[in-house]
Amino acid sequence: MSSESKVSALVADGAGDSGSKTVFKVLLAISFCHLLNDTVQSLLPAIYPLLRDTFRLDFGQIGLISFTTTFTASLLQPLVGLYSDRHHRPNFLAIGMGITLIGLVTLSLAPSYGTILVAAGLVGIGSSVFHPESSRVARMASGGQHGMAQSLFQVGGNAGSALGPLLATFILPRGQRSIAWFSFVALLGIILLADIGAWTKRRRAALAELQVAPPLAGHVVAAASVEPHLQLKRKRFFGRWQFWWR
Repeated sequence: MSSESKVSALVADGAGDSGSKTVFKVLLAISFCHLLNDTVQSLLPAIYPLLRDTFRLDFGQIGLISFTTTFTASLLQPLVGLYSDRHHRPNFLAIGMGITLIGLVTLSLAPSYGTILVAAGLVGIGSSVFHPESSRVARMASGGQHGMAQSLFQVGGNAGSALGPLLATFILPRGQRSIAWFSFVALLGIILLADIGAWTKRRRAALAELQVAPPLAGHVVAAASVEPHLQLKRKRFFGRWQFWWR
C-alpha cells in the first residue's frame, strides 16, 4: 500500500471513530435488541420436552433440531458478515428479526417434524443475519470505546439467553400454540431495529461528509495539518447529534 493510501485510511478511520462521542442511546437500544434476539434463540432448547411429547420425537430427532438451529445461526454468520462488509445493509437488522418472526409463527403452527426443522432453520437464519450488522452498529456508536461497546452489546445477548428459558416456563405449559406469544418479542425488535437502521444510514452519510481527503501530490501530508479542520466539523456535527439517534 502506498504512503498516500495509508494516510487516507488513517484519516478516514479517525473521522469515523476517535473524533466522535459514544452514543449510549443507540448502544442500549442495540443491546436490548440483542437481548430480544437471543431470548428467542434460547427458547428452542427450552421447548424440546414439549416438542418431544407432541410429536413423539426421539433423541436423534431432537439433536437434529439443535443442529439445524446451531448451523444456521452460527456457521452462516461469517458469510453474512463477509457480504455486509462489502455491501453495507442496515436493513439487515430488521430483516433478520423478521425472518425470526416467521420462524416463530411457523413453529407455533407446525403440523409435522419437517416443518419444525424448517422453523428452527428460519430462527437460526434470522439470528445469523442480525448479528454481523448489529455488531457493526455497536462499533459505530462506540465513539472509539470499542471494548465497552462490545461488552455492553454482549450483556444484552447473555441476558436474553438467560431470560428465554425463564419465560418459557410461564407460557409453554399451554401447548405448542403458545409459542406464538413470542412473536411479540420479535415484532418489538423489528420496530426498534428499523429505527436503528435509519440512524445508521444517516450516521454513515454524515461521517462520509466529515472525511477530509489529503491531496495526493506525490508526498505524504502530516495528519496534524488535517486534524484541526476535522475537529471543527466534528464539534459542529456531534454537538447536535450525540444525544439523538432520530
